[in-house]
Amino acid sequence: MDRSRITIFDTTLRDGEQSPGCSMNAPEKLRMARQLDRLGVDVIEAGFPISSEGDFESVRMIAAEIRRPKIAGLARAHAKDIERAWHALEHAARPRIHVFLATSDIHLKYKLRMTREQCIEQAFEQVRFARSLCSDIEFSPEDATRTDLEFLCSVCEAVVEAGATTLNLPDTVGYTVPSDITRIFSAVRERIRRDDVVLSCHCHNDLGLAVANSLAAVEAGARQIECTINGIGERAGNASLEEVAMAIRVRSDAYPYELGLHTEQLYPTSALLSEITGAQVQANKAIVGRNAFAHEAGIHQDGVLKNPLTYEIMTPHSVGVPDNKLVLGKHSGRSALNHRCEELGYRFTRRDLDNVYRRFVDLADQVKVVEDTHLLRIIREEMAMGVMPDLVEPTRAAGASAHAATS
Repeated sequence: MDRSRITIFDTTLRDGEQSPGCSMNAPEKLRMARQLDRLGVDVIEAGFPISSEGDFESVRMIAAEIRRPKIAGLARAHAKDIERAWHALEHAARPRIHVFLATSDIHLKYKLRMTREQCIEQAFEQVRFARSLCSDIEFSPEDATRTDLEFLCSVCEAVVEAGATTLNLPDTVGYTVPSDITRIFSAVRERIRRDDVVLSCHCHNDLGLAVANSLAAVEAGARQIECTINGIGERAGNASLEEVAMAIRVRSDAYPYELGLHTEQLYPTSALLSEITGAQVQANKAIVGRNAFAHEAGIHQDGVLKNPLTYEIMTPHSVGVPDNKLVLGKHSGRSALNHRCEELGYRFTRRDLDNVYRRFVDLADQVKVVEDTHLLRIIREEMAMGVMPDLVEPTRAAGASAHAATS
């Protein structure tokens, strides 16, 4: 196993789809899977085959068409679930059965009504059965981070003996903080001294720590991160794939690991998911939110115009965003206003720019954002009063805006 490479396990089509309002039908899932393949994820968890006929068909279709990444299907630690998952996956080029069973005392007592001994026995038997069907088996002790650590290690030892090749330690309810993750993963890694077994993390975002916890897991030995596009998923969601990926890319000094992702596909993938589900990302969402590369403060705008690195730690193009955006509002300065005027095809003298700027500031106090239509109206009115700016060739995007504003 290459310890320098991080496997990206995308569960947008399984855990992500469980986010209220984000369900997808089989054709939509297949369309999304094709884009995840273009993005370069290593594993696509395509669904939970026993949960419905639609999910079974989705997994079957994706397994038959998408050949490069591994295709995983989720199954409870029951023979019928595992058989159903295998029937959906059997034509995959690289199938994986993902088996899970809760291990925390609260789940064992109130949900499963079984003892710890029964839990270990069931986990062992069902992982062994899954391994008889498929050579790639992942096991998840559900609610691992609230499980007694000694018992968790015992469960992990048992399923590895039964044939599990990936051990996922999920923070199912998003309760854990990074120091907990470090302690748990370090302990399991110490007990499971197997180079052929991969440790994986699956962190939920109930306390807003899913990405931080995922990175802490990597530092403690995890080499697979389970995540979703736009961070969708149960309750507050999962670790956001785009945030995990760019944290590793931008901070390679802290995380010297390789990823197989084509990060310029991050924004198109995010946009496709929003289109399919109708769930838009928040404006200030890291990496893919509409404000992620937008600047309104005058000092920031002036710096970005001189050198984008002054206020941007990655380029928009590196994640597939067409360009950064200087938002014209009440915090903007003359540099950004002048820049946008030139993009629209007008170059002013300093004195005339001051006149335009004064009117711009007055308008910006009344509206949240000064759009191109507003700015063009100010320019036309200034020209009607005798101001004659130099005309320059507008940029293509700005030219389209100007045409739309005047047509």
